[in-house]
Amino acid sequence: MSAGQDNNALSMEAGIARAAELALERVAAARAAIGAVIFGQEHVVEQALVTLIAGGHGLLVGVPGLAKTKLVETLGTVLGLDARRVQFTPDLMPADILGSEIMEESDGGKRAFRFVHGPIFAQLLMADEINRASPRTQSALLQSMQEHHVTVAGERHDLPKPFHVLATQNPLEQEGTYPLPEAQLDRFLMQIDVLYPDRKAERRILIETTGETEAAAKAAMTADDLMATQRLVRRLPVGDSVVDAILNLVRAARPGDGDAAITKHISWGPGPRAAQSLMLASRARALVDGRLAPSLDDLRALAGPVLKHRMALTFAARAEGETVTGIIQRLADRLG
Repeated sequence: MSAGQDNNALSMEAGIARAAELALERVAAARAAIGAVIFGQEHVVEQALVTLIAGGHGLLVGVPGLAKTKLVETLGTVLGLDARRVQFTPDLMPADILGSEIMEESDGGKRAFRFVHGPIFAQLLMADEINRASPRTQSALLQSMQEHHVTVAGERHDLPKPFHVLATQNPLEQEGTYPLPEAQLDRFLMQIDVLYPDRKAERRILIETTGETEAAAKAAMTADDLMATQRLVRRLPVGDSVVDAILNLVRAARPGDGDAAITKHISWGPGPRAAQSLMLASRARALVDGRLAPSLDDLRALAGPVLKHRMALTFAARAEGETVTGIIQRLADRLG
């Protein structure tokens, strides 16, 4: 290698190091700003932040009243994103999300169609109670979540950058809900389960949210800062051991590929997009945790959120009391 090439390599490494140091400071500030508003949901906050830093979409699942909507609003403020909210209801139509064309007549009497943008044209779209809308309306998000543009009346309309969907979902056992189709579930980088807070956190919530004043979220990053961090995530090194562990984990969750004692319970398993999601999410989690390279601990922590909405059990497995979470835990335990 020539001296010029050596200098270029050193300069590139120095640039990455500077970008990484700045990103670590920004992410730490963002996490602290979120923690000042959202209490007792550290794992949820971490997973939501990891989802956005990895450049993906997140599905927050939990019963009403657990601050899912407030978390999404807070993330929009803290990360400096143009955020919009859509309340999904059974009568919501695709045009209510994407937008529609209207006929306009000019002063000269000439008529032409003009596209009116829907709420999806935002940097952060909060799809509140997404599973209360019909499957037709749910599917309106498919193209936008994958390709970051929509097609209306044959015309392509690009979405803002960055573009993220954070959807909230009530448990399917509740009345008036529709299960999301598998193709749309696969578009979500992670499923984030929002559970009840512990007693200490709930006490803090009780005291700090029922007074005359309430803590307000403050911006810690800008949209450009977030995109710079997302680019850095894709440049972070990943060791061969972590790459092999990702492949082993995802392939072991597919019928016919893994241990027959486990895969006999699986009806369908995760595809290559799950491995891509694990790769990006593990890098992002390392960054959120103040590190510049992911480890097997990151994979163990992310296996459930990344895989559980991409798998289904057989009827016999459900009858025997098996759960997707339990199966994933057994697979993650084998990582060493």
